[in-house]
Amino acid sequence: MMRIPAILALAGAITLGGALAGAPALAAQSDEREAVGTPEDPNWSAAKRLVAARDYDGAAPLLRQVVAADPKNADAFNYLGYINSRNGETDAALRYYRQALAIKPSHRGANEYLGELYLKLGDLPAAEARLKVLDDACFFGCSEYTQLKKAIADYKTTGTFVPRKDG
Repeated sequence: MMRIPAILALAGAITLGGALAGAPALAAQSDEREAVGTPEDPNWSAAKRLVAARDYDGAAPLLRQVVAADPKNADAFNYLGYINSRNGETDAALRYYRQALAIKPSHRGANEYLGELYLKLGDLPAAEARLKVLDDACFFGCSEYTQLKKAIADYKTTGTFVPRKDG
C-alpha cells in the first residue's frame, strides 16, 4: 500500500522539476532531445532563437544545415514543418512533420502542429488521430494535447481552423 503514495510523490517531483527547469517556451514546441551537458550545434542554437523570435526566413537555412548534419533530429524537422506551415507551404510542412514523426512517433510538437495542419486542410479524422497519439504520449497531460484538443473543438463548432493568437 505504501507504493502508491511513493509513486505519486515521485511523479509530482518529476513534473515539478520539469516545470522549474525554466526552459523557454518556443513557438514551434520541441521535445528537446539534447542531453544535458552535451555541446549543442551552434546552427541549432541560433535556429531555435530565430524561431522563438518568429524570424522564420532566418531560421530555415540553419535548420536545413542541422538536418543535413543530423538526419535524426526530429526537433529540427518539426521546426521546418512549423515554418513551412506558417508560410503556407502545406506540402513541405506535411513532409517535414512526417519526417519528425518517422524519427519519433510520439513527438509532441510535431503531433500537435500536424494535427492543426490537418484541420486547416479540413481533415478532422486525421487531426483526431494526432490527438489520440498525444493522449497516449502525455501521461500527465501536456500543453500540446490541450492546444490540439481546443483547436479540434473550435473546428467542430465553426467548421474552420481557428489559429491561436500566439502563432
